[in-house]
Amino acid sequence: MHAPLRKRHGPGLQPPLLHPRHSSFESESSSKKPQFHLDLWFYFTLQNWVLDFGRPIVMIILPLEWFPLNKPSAGDYFHMAYNVITPFLLLKLIERSPKTLPRSAVYVCIITFVMGASIHLVGDSVNHRLILSGYQLHLSVRENPIIKDLKPATLIDSFELLYYYDECLGHSMWYIPFFLIFFLYFTGCFTHLKEERKMPLSAWLLVGPSGLYYWYLVTEGQIFILYIFTFFAMMATVMHQKRKGFVLDSNGLFLLSTFAITLALIAVWVICLWNDKVLRKKYPGVIYVPEPWAFFTLHIKGRM
Repeated sequence: MHAPLRKRHGPGLQPPLLHPRHSSFESESSSKKPQFHLDLWFYFTLQNWVLDFGRPIVMIILPLEWFPLNKPSAGDYFHMAYNVITPFLLLKLIERSPKTLPRSAVYVCIITFVMGASIHLVGDSVNHRLILSGYQLHLSVRENPIIKDLKPATLIDSFELLYYYDECLGHSMWYIPFFLIFFLYFTGCFTHLKEERKMPLSAWLLVGPSGLYYWYLVTEGQIFILYIFTFFAMMATVMHQKRKGFVLDSNGLFLLSTFAITLALIAVWVICLWNDKVLRKKYPGVIYVPEPWAFFTLHIKGRM
């Protein structure tokens, strides 16, 4: 009897050996066809306007008797909801990225975001109670009438520390990972598909409210430098990918259009308040971007 014949493969006929991780990545990429994430962008826009922009308004509108100054206010509960919902939406957005993003970087960003937003929650809660007691946002901490007469004088240092946690440390730990996650997601928003090279009608309906919110976020958060660097990085990524033959898909176009509208609104805002002497004193330096709530306490609150 002859031994069973074994099928031999020549050098060019070797069966393809796929690494399990490589094959799973290809199947994952093929299953993630680019399409506009209407649900996620709608949820982002809705919760940004309601939970972030709306929380100081709720604190002003609702009667003070419902939320005493020594208890959390309605705005604080809005902030708590924002701190839970926003990182969840960011994680869902990363899950839908056609490009596999570094998990460690995403995890560190989310953890830092939650910590920074929580620090801001405490500082902002106390800050808004000071506003109800006569604190004026267009003045510095030491120039405020209700602060400069405190005894002992070392209490002023404590309020300056609170301001630092609220406006500096809290904002940095909140917004840097927030914009970094959007940029990481943006790097995967490129395609060859012709049908994905334009925004659908639903995206055009959301891009205006989204751009207007980010105008508020950048001006109130005093993060213009962070925002403009992110926008320039997006533009540089677009030009780099264009040389490779890739173009933005609908989600990338939505993000870039949103940031472009934000930049235009910031320019109009700065031009309108360019000659405001009081705000100029509060925001000295080359980059002059006044906060909307400082404008409110200076020009609107006294007329109400």
